[in-house]
This record gives sequence, C-alpha cells and structure tokens, in this order.
Amino acid sequence: MTVYVDDVRHSYGRMVMCHMWADSLDELLSMADRVGVQRKWIQGHPTLSIGQARSASWVHFDVSLGAKAQAIAAGAVLTDKYGPAEHCARLQVASGDPERVACGERQLATIATCRGRRAAE
Repeated sequence: MTVYVDDVRHSYGRMVMCHMWADSLDELLSMADRVGVQRKWIQGHPTLSIGQARSASWVHFDVSLGAKAQAIAAGAVLTDKYGPAEHCARLQVASGDPERVACGERQLATIATCRGRRAAE
C-alpha cells in the first residue's frame, strides 16, 4: 500500500495546498495522523463515519506544503498533477466491471498522452 502527494500548488488563503491520498483508507488516515492533518478535513466518500466528508471525486486530503514534506519524509510518493486522475483510473480498471475497466483504460491512455506532451515541451 502507498500514500501519494502531488506537485500541484493551490492557494487557500495564505497557504499553498496540494493533495494527499492512498491505496487504502486506513493508510491515508494513518498518514494524516502522522503529519498532523485532522481527520475531519477528509474529502470524498470514505467508508467509515468520521463526520461530514466534504464532496470530492476521490478520497483525499488537501494538505499544506509543510504536511506534504512531512509525508514525503515518512515515505509518501510524490506524483505529478495527473497522479489523482491516474489513481482513480486504476481503481476503475481494478473494479473488474467491463464498462468501468474500459473507461479507466481510456483515462490512462489520455493521461499518458498528456504526460508525453508535457515532457515534449
């Protein structure tokens, strides 16, 4: 299992934020606890009751650059801005549902194309 952080930089007041997610909810929550991110800030649709999860397309936390650095020091993997989309696409493929598998494979192909274009710039 792995925890990930991406290299995006979104302004939130005076802070700069990025995303942190994981292959499992337990691992995500464990890392959040380790880097001092409150569980109440989870976004997405977690399978356990920890309050009102804010709406998002995947389960993650928005974290400060300081928490990101702590997460990387604790073993999190740094990804590019396509990391969250790639993670969601891989979940689609892993579902086994033929329609979701096909959708996930199309998304992965699109991500590969975008990364290729970005590298060529």
